[in-house]
Amino acid sequence: MQTSASINLLKGRVNWLDQAIKWALTVGRLLIIIVEFVAFGTFILRFSLDRTLIDLSDKIKQEQAIVASLKDREATYRNLQERLMVASKITGQAQSSKKIVLDIFDLTPVEIKFDNFTLQNGKINMTTKVRSTAALTAFLESLRNYPGISSVSVDSIGNKTTDGSLSVGITAVLKNTQNGL
Repeated sequence: MQTSASINLLKGRVNWLDQAIKWALTVGRLLIIIVEFVAFGTFILRFSLDRTLIDLSDKIKQEQAIVASLKDREATYRNLQERLMVASKITGQAQSSKKIVLDIFDLTPVEIKFDNFTLQNGKINMTTKVRSTAALTAFLESLRNYPGISSVSVDSIGNKTTDGSLSVGITAVLKNTQNGL
């Protein structure tokens, strides 16, 4: 028996359908596996992010409870801080007032006696008894030259014949009136 030799010219040609199926079974399967790994990784990541979100939410609720419990203390602290600031301001004003009053008393001649002396709203109101006009003039000039006083005015002059003195009402306006002295 003799076998006949056959020539097959189609051997080098492969059908495109066969190529697509071969590609789908190799590369397509690899793509599907990669996509499944990405989806699984995303799924795991989502669970970890959800757990983190829940933990953070619980921590925020705990911190809110702590802040709410300290709210009264914060209000007390702010009130105390405000009162300390006011007290400090008043103390500073008192020191300034004390200095002004002591300076005015130092400027006062011995012939002048005070019946009334008030320091209020940036003004000093004085009612004095004066035995000589020279002492009154010297005192008024000293007040006008005092650096903390912007103006001096004589409000009233009255003669007291019983003791031979003059009753003089004097108002001095301080330069720094925003302190509320």
